[in-house]
Amino acid sequence: MNNNNEYNQLLRVSLRAGAVYVPETEMATRADITYSTLALVKQLRQAGFAVSEPLLHALNAMDVDRQVELLSVINEVMGIGLNWAPMVKGWQTPTGETFSDHLLTYIANVWNSIAKDKSASIQGVTLPCGHLIPEGTFPLERYNGCPFCGTPFTFDTNIYKGQGSKLRTLELWGDSDIEAHYKALLGSPVALDATQVESLKTLIALRPLPAGVNISMKETLMLVIDTLVEQDKDAEAGALMSTPTDVLRYLWYDHTGLLQLVRPSTLLRRALRAGTHHTASLARQALFLKIERKKLRLKYDRRWCRRVAGWLNSQTLPVEAACEAMHPRREMWVRFIRALRLAEMARRPGMERLRELLDRFYNKRYEVWAGKVSAAREANDAARALTLLKQRPGVMARTLFANMLWLGPEPVLDAFKEVAPQLPPRLLLTLGSYADAYFTHTSYRVVRPPMSTAAKLPPNPRLALHDKAEREAMARAVGKVYEDTMRARFAALPHAEGTVYIDPQLYNVPMAVGDRSATIQDVNAALQGMRFPVEGDKVRLFMQWGKGMPAQHLDMDLSAAIIYENSREDCAYFNLTAIGAQHSGDIINIPDQVGTAEYVELDLPVLAEAGARYVAFTCNAYSTGMINPGLVIGWMDSANKMEVNEKTGVAYDPSTVQHMVRVTESSDKGLVFGVLDVAAREIVWLELPFGGQNVLSLDFATVDAYVKKLASKVSIGRLLALRAQAQGMKVVETPEGATEAYTAQWALDTAAVAALLL
Repeated sequence: MNNNNEYNQLLRVSLRAGAVYVPETEMATRADITYSTLALVKQLRQAGFAVSEPLLHALNAMDVDRQVELLSVINEVMGIGLNWAPMVKGWQTPTGETFSDHLLTYIANVWNSIAKDKSASIQGVTLPCGHLIPEGTFPLERYNGCPFCGTPFTFDTNIYKGQGSKLRTLELWGDSDIEAHYKALLGSPVALDATQVESLKTLIALRPLPAGVNISMKETLMLVIDTLVEQDKDAEAGALMSTPTDVLRYLWYDHTGLLQLVRPSTLLRRALRAGTHHTASLARQALFLKIERKKLRLKYDRRWCRRVAGWLNSQTLPVEAACEAMHPRREMWVRFIRALRLAEMARRPGMERLRELLDRFYNKRYEVWAGKVSAAREANDAARALTLLKQRPGVMARTLFANMLWLGPEPVLDAFKEVAPQLPPRLLLTLGSYADAYFTHTSYRVVRPPMSTAAKLPPNPRLALHDKAEREAMARAVGKVYEDTMRARFAALPHAEGTVYIDPQLYNVPMAVGDRSATIQDVNAALQGMRFPVEGDKVRLFMQWGKGMPAQHLDMDLSAAIIYENSREDCAYFNLTAIGAQHSGDIINIPDQVGTAEYVELDLPVLAEAGARYVAFTCNAYSTGMINPGLVIGWMDSANKMEVNEKTGVAYDPSTVQHMVRVTESSDKGLVFGVLDVAAREIVWLELPFGGQNVLSLDFATVDAYVKKLASKVSIGRLLALRAQAQGMKVVETPEGATEAYTAQWALDTAAVAALLL
């Protein structure tokens, strides 16, 4: 290894895949297990990890310094060493605080501040924050801080360990595994989620780009182009951009850090949502907009102007087609053209193509293909519309459902069958996943536009023209086209006869296409829609925020929305005790550097007896702004009893953590990160942004529709079974002796899954 920092970064990459990276130069075999290795394995077990036999031997050959570094990284990603003390000590027992306690405390502090006669002042206890707590209000012996302003005074980094009833098994990764993971991320046929992007950025920074990898996703391509630009390899970067849209996408990524082309107006609306607060003035909201507008200003030096002009001038796409590609983002292009002084650059010798491009674009001397399709549809000219759509199979796939209702299902599907073999498998998979939901007339559809909250869309009005049988027939027809096309693809691939084992859990794991996660999963990444069985009778939600930040006002809220058949109850800062749920107390101001924590504990037997159907796990930014980057959320579960420290209220144990994620770049004030199905005793992990300062803003109907959307996606198990059928492989019930074996652990590497199936 070049240095310890490089090993540290590669170790984090491997941990996200459920493995531990050990450099192959350091792999060796020792006959005896050393004392330090036994101590390391014990510490890992206390944190909830077991090691495979190959990894055990590799760790045994490590020197002690490397073992200590490994443990340090594990401790860091699991939050060991941070402050996990909540506001209330022994918070499983309610403090009995009421609204009147807050009101009386407020009145007492106001009275004492204006009373001229000090003898008439209200008596009580003055806390380090300066607030007076009157006698007979809050039971101060139960609190770690001020119950009135939410400022903690007592911190505790000591946590519980080893209470978990289930361990995560870490596998061994060497340099060849890192390289294979690197190539799989680069060649992924689906868009990478935030965890994969984080890993790919790390690998690009540490390892040279591997040769011979076909990068099919534009978003992944931007990361590679950015590396080439940093290395001043402008010509190589330009060769990877075939259309002006590629250039615009990279410029936007370089300017905003966003891999998707999000309109500036969307970002400004996001800033307005962030500035929304029930006590915030219009001036405060205007300040947020001003800051965001300043961030979006474009300013480039001459070198950048020459670079972008050269990229556009060297592209081989016909000029009229290039103008058409620029048309959907015309307003953004006008801003970039001016900021990059492209009109001036186009007057230079050798820039004839750029000159013609700008001339046609500004004077709108080009036709827009989408306009011709719309005109044909408006005229009910199905033949013309379908002829145009077949020219662009991707657009035809994305508008297939609407076109079936507009032009008729039979001619549209007949035309679609002709182009289906040309489509990327991810588009076919999306169609197969969502056909049933789209053609159900009574259901809402949930969409998640980039950098925006989820929205419910009503069903297509044209569905009302068809009865239930016709709608079901359309959904089945789409499914048949999808399955027939995928079966033909699998059959055409090189394959050998044999047997295949498919873990039964994989039939409940959706394929990772769309609905990508925007949070970082530092340990054992999971897919949205995955279901986690509850082993014990308690589920404990946790939230930790403020790590590495100075003491300040930063109010994040952890809540649980308990859904009944015809009612709802929220367990949150304004209702600490609910049926089957208990909150650990509201914290508004964070301490210096070590962060702070909140918990909500759910009692499943009590919830079931009360008739609760679901519980939605949420976190919100009550403060002005968005969810704090660095905030960690998740839940704990164990068949063993999970303790709570009566003196400090600490209730965190890394060995009981079932799932946890880290927020990096949040775009919203609220996030649903899990839904507990009380009757099934399962937790569905998801990531659904919503607006509003607290859980009261949550519309559970949207959450329910999103869960159903995830459930409707084609599962990994079903796609593996389709592949086995197409290739003549026999599915067996046990992995022993199988030619190919696919386990739940394998499915967590979404890049490898996509490489095999898509």
